[in-house]
Amino acid sequence: MNRVLSTVIGLLIPFIGTTAGSACVFFMRGQMKESVQRSLLGFASGVMVAASVWSLLIPALEASVEMGRLAFVPSAVGVAAGMGFLLLLDHLIPHLHLKADKPEGILNRKKVISRSVMLCLAVTLHNIPEGMAPGVVFAGVLKGEEGMTMAAALALAIGIAVQNFPEGAVISLPLASEGEKKGRAFMLGTLSGAVEPVMALLTIFLTQFISNLLPYLLAFAAGAMLYVVVEELIPEAAGSEKDHTNHGTVGFGVGFILMMILDVALG
Repeated sequence: MNRVLSTVIGLLIPFIGTTAGSACVFFMRGQMKESVQRSLLGFASGVMVAASVWSLLIPALEASVEMGRLAFVPSAVGVAAGMGFLLLLDHLIPHLHLKADKPEGILNRKKVISRSVMLCLAVTLHNIPEGMAPGVVFAGVLKGEEGMTMAAALALAIGIAVQNFPEGAVISLPLASEGEKKGRAFMLGTLSGAVEPVMALLTIFLTQFISNLLPYLLAFAAGAMLYVVVEELIPEAAGSEKDHTNHGTVGFGVGFILMMILDVALG
């Protein structure tokens, strides 16, 4: 299988994970149990943190080794830019978190966007870095960057797809329980993941045509993913002080270890 075909398949894998998770709405009744939901959110957090370190930041540092003592610069700049980018989108784009009553994002001041669409947009926001992450790794493979392999890129895509499966379910099941038709709930859950292959292709395009950008983009994707983990996933997995549990923490550990194994064993 040639590199281009492998890349196309790899870029679709995370989206397939989201779609499969969204399809749970056709097979499960009622809402997902709180403990299960928190475990899955913690699992997603663990996968994203491990992917940020092993699949993105370490390769970014290795790609900058010729800078000597300043090899940290691309990674530091990229992480800061990635977090800043997601912070800006979080501030601008209207979205609603699962257990929140008040939407965020200043672009919906007239309140014309429905609750279901804003729930979908909340997931879409943190799917942006999940599309960029495999995109930039596949870009490195296509450019023949030393230390970046197709196996490692596919391992990252599979890891993100695994954590996208519960994310798809977490968006489609609550929508159905709130009165949305199952078909529409599935569609919205699926659409939330459509941004991933788009962002992946955009990242590959930028990396192919702008020289020396790869370390910055690797760190940028890592920073964006870490923002999502700290801002959204971990707080939702932990719950409030009144109903705090360890389900999210256990899920985080499982996800972190699984992603680390995938990256090290397959990379």
